[in-house]
Amino acid sequence: MRSTKKIFVLLGVFGLFFAACDKKKEKEVTLPRQIVPEEATNIEGLLSEPNNDSTGKLDAKVKGKLTAPFMLRYQRTDSPYAEFPRTLHVDFYNAAMQVESQLDALYGKYLQNQEKVFLRDSVVVKNIQKGDTVRCQELWWDQHTERFTTDKPVRIYTKDKILFGTGMEADQNFRWYTIRKLTGTVLTAGNNIPK
Repeated sequence: MRSTKKIFVLLGVFGLFFAACDKKKEKEVTLPRQIVPEEATNIEGLLSEPNNDSTGKLDAKVKGKLTAPFMLRYQRTDSPYAEFPRTLHVDFYNAAMQVESQLDALYGKYLQNQEKVFLRDSVVVKNIQKGDTVRCQELWWDQHTERFTTDKPVRIYTKDKILFGTGMEADQNFRWYTIRKLTGTVLTAGNNIPK
């Protein structure tokens, strides 16, 4: 009789142990899965668009080159994105493959499904040929329209004036721009504009 009680006690202990293990497994399965980003350093990437030549051959036309010291890429199924938390620089090219404009920001985020880039913190876009420069704290770039937009305050430096305003739209090479709400203009003498 004693040995039977020992067997029942041992079976009871093992039963509790296995039940605890099963519950632990259930909890592990139901916990939300954390997405661990891929990390990369010394990033260089080309921005291009498909181009059909006269022979029907598909070719890629390079529109820009992105460089960044560090990137995090999140492979989420519904909304994958890449972050550039330690600055980024982009050179935009004209049709002759010459750098027409440059962009710098302390932070950038590329939303892959939307094909848009969000830039913030000391955003600067320069048109090399004209010498015009825009400075703002936030800016969006749309890959399809090849345009910059913001609804935040902007400052635009030209050769003879500084424009202040809120909201802006411009092409990616900063050949043209529209300030939605102009709040002020400061005329300057010649090249005395801070860059």
